[in-house]
Amino acid sequence: MEYTVLGKTGLRVSRMGFGGIPIQKTDAKVTRALMEELVAHGLNYIDTARGYTVSEAYLGEALEGLRDKFVLATKSMARTREAMAADIETSLKNLRTDHIDLYQVHNPSMADLEKVCAPGGALEALLEAKAAGKIGHIGLTAHMASVFEKGLSLDWVETVMFPYNIVETQGEALMRRAKEQGVGFICMKPLAGGALENATLAMRFIARNEDVSVVIPGMCDVREVRENLAAMENTAPLSEAELSEIQTIREELGTQFCRRCNYCQPCTAGISMSGIFVLEGYLNRYGLGDWARARYAAMEKKAGDCLGCGVCETRCPYQLPIREMLARCKAEFGA
Repeated sequence: MEYTVLGKTGLRVSRMGFGGIPIQKTDAKVTRALMEELVAHGLNYIDTARGYTVSEAYLGEALEGLRDKFVLATKSMARTREAMAADIETSLKNLRTDHIDLYQVHNPSMADLEKVCAPGGALEALLEAKAAGKIGHIGLTAHMASVFEKGLSLDWVETVMFPYNIVETQGEALMRRAKEQGVGFICMKPLAGGALENATLAMRFIARNEDVSVVIPGMCDVREVRENLAAMENTAPLSEAELSEIQTIREELGTQFCRRCNYCQPCTAGISMSGIFVLEGYLNRYGLGDWARARYAAMEKKAGDCLGCGVCETRCPYQLPIREMLARCKAEFGA
């Protein structure tokens, strides 16, 4: 396993880490097996979040006896001092540890970031926790380039997490700046929220970029760990066939697609937007039209049930035209 230093944190991390979102659909026993697999291969970086329901708790149980083998990172969407202080204590309890190596401000908007930094904001609690030894370092996660760029101007930001993958390369210039400034770059959504089917190609693409400190694919199966690791360790240059496939993927997906982050939820009408958009991908890109139509027909709420309220669009970190996308799905699926 290749290791790197996570910017000015000084933390030595494996270039591939573990994204803790998918373990929400497993249990602590499966999570323990995953942790043992990570140890066996020298992967030492774990990412989770207060917002990932049971993820912190599963990891806390699974890391019993293994805590010292990992750099542990989590994050909170709290914006005030009081709320952030409470979340830090909850994270420590859930993760069954007396310190968290990296605590991150989770996906703030520009307005949220101002609130975080203002008197009484979440930054005060983070700095207090850092001084007390409860957390080691402070970072920022972002979905918008403007927040990424702003983060690079803030002296308390030691790491930035941002999407980077075959079809989302809008952050490359900022990634280079981050490296020049000693800010660690954590690559999230390496498979574009599941939109990229060829995980091996996706991981090989990321491994080529030295501005990536650590990439954190979400994994809930030992097989996924081994496959992703094999891709990261394959140092051969991308072949002509792989480069051609990358170009095809970019042409097919573009940038206006759902990453399945589900920040848009809950829907006023009870629609699973991300679920519908996944089925649309199977309908149009993967040659599984009959399969997609059958599963769409079984959905209780369909694209045509959209009320047009637009609340989902105010929550989407990618500013997607969700109502237009649902209207397109309604036409494609006929309901």
